[in-house]
Amino acid sequence: MTFDRRARPWLPVVVWIAALAAQIATEAWSQPAWRPDKAVEIILPTAAGGINDHVARVMQKILQDEKLVTVPVVPINKAGGNQILAIVYLNQHAADAHYLLYSTPTPFTNELAGITTQRYTDLAPIALLFVEHTVITVRSDSPIKNMRDLINLLRADPESIAFGLGARGGVNHLALSQAVKFAGVDPRKLKAAIFKTNAESLTAMVGGHVQAVGSSVSAAFAQAQAGSVRILGIAAPQRMTGAMAHVPTLREQGIDVNGVSNWRALFGAKGLAPAQIAFWEDALARTVATNEWRKLVEENNLTPKFLRSRDCATYLEAEYAATKAVMTDLGLVK
Repeated sequence: MTFDRRARPWLPVVVWIAALAAQIATEAWSQPAWRPDKAVEIILPTAAGGINDHVARVMQKILQDEKLVTVPVVPINKAGGNQILAIVYLNQHAADAHYLLYSTPTPFTNELAGITTQRYTDLAPIALLFVEHTVITVRSDSPIKNMRDLINLLRADPESIAFGLGARGGVNHLALSQAVKFAGVDPRKLKAAIFKTNAESLTAMVGGHVQAVGSSVSAAFAQAQAGSVRILGIAAPQRMTGAMAHVPTLREQGIDVNGVSNWRALFGAKGLAPAQIAFWEDALARTVATNEWRKLVEENNLTPKFLRSRDCATYLEAEYAATKAVMTDLGLVK
């Protein structure tokens, strides 16, 4: 069989394009992908010993045990200044992907409250790891049995219940405010007692100093298991699984809000290259797929929600808008 080249005048062009594509692919493949070549620091905005510190150290262990990173990984605690110190430290290492910030939603509230001019969008989102939802609790012997009882009391007198909170304008305060506003109660009229930590607010409630607490699930879980507190509801899109499966959502109780999420994400400093972000996206995707990470999430009643950089940025944009709306209602936006 013979071929008439005149019948296919485009054939040389096709061959040339194919050869060029092969050459480009070969050159791209030969270029080494970025990977860390010195010690990596996971910067924590909180002190040692808490849940954030624990999560970072489990992450460190997985990254090294699974050989996802071949250099040392070191959690560094930079507590203070409402996460500002940690961000200042990160910003000293622009375009250097050996420095990662393990972040809570505090940069949102800092920016909106005028505490800092640092915008969260000035950082490079790498991945969302998980979210932790807010629960509303009372003492186990409280006459308040569910969210309907609580809302009825607040409608009659918004100051009749003293709430313990870990921070004014923090995620748990905002989630509680969303809930009562939907139920027709002015969140600005709530009586709030501010403690250093969620654990302190729960201890104060057990001691009779406040009547209810808005806290993270992980903070309330041990007290609930011990029988000293009753969880009225969780501000989440659906019920949790496992040991928290019996706790109804706010939505199930007629309060149609999910609550502002207490997310955890990793950021880099401004100026990271796409290859640097891609390396950490892949390493973290493998991290959250391990049995050790799944065990961590389950034992601490966290909600897994891994998102890569682009989807993480989209998620944070929506959370920022929700946070701004609630803080505006509370008169906290400067």
